Amino acid sequence: MKRLVLVFCLVLAGCANPGVVEISPDTYVIFRDDHGGIFGNAGALRAEVIHDANEFAKSKGKVAIPVSSNYTPLGNGPGEWASFEYQFRVVNKSDEEVVRTSLRKQADYVVDKNIKVESTITNGSNSDIYNELIKAHQLFESGVLTEAEYKQMKAKILSKS
Repeated sequence: MKRLVLVFCLVLAGCANPGVVEISPDTYVIFRDDHGGIFGNAGALRAEVIHDANEFAKSKGKVAIPVSSNYTPLGNGPGEWASFEYQFRVVNKSDEEVVRTSLRKQADYVVDKNIKVESTITNGSNSDIYNELIKAHQLFESGVLTEAEYKQMKAKILSKS
C-alpha cells in the first residue's frame, strides 16, 4: 500500500508545473499545461501565465519584459494537453527596454511647433467657420498650438464670420 501511495505522489509531482524557472541571471520561463482538455480555455491559460510572470517580477521590485512565448494546442492523444511557455526578462522599472515596450501617451509625441497654420475660410459660411473652429481646437488639443496661438486663431476665424 505504501508503494502505491509513493508511486501516486511521484506521478502527481511529475505532472506539476514547476513554476518560475531561471534560465539566466535576468531571464525566466514559466511553462504551464491546461488539463481542462476540450473544456480548457487557451486565453485564460495565457493570461494566468503572464499574470504570474508580472507578479514574480513585481515581487522583486522590477518589471517583466516578454522575450518569447509558445502556445501548443490540445493534441489528439492522451496526455497531449494544451500548454503555454512564456519566457521573460526581469528588469528595473527605469530600464530603457521598459520604456521601449510601453505605450506612449499622445501628449508625449514631439510636435513640430514651426508649422504655420492658416485659416482657409473664403466665403464665411457657418459650416466653414464651424469646421475651422474644430480644426483649430484639435490642433490645440494635440499640442501643435499653444493656448495663446489657439485664442488668436479662434478670434481670427470668428472675425471673418
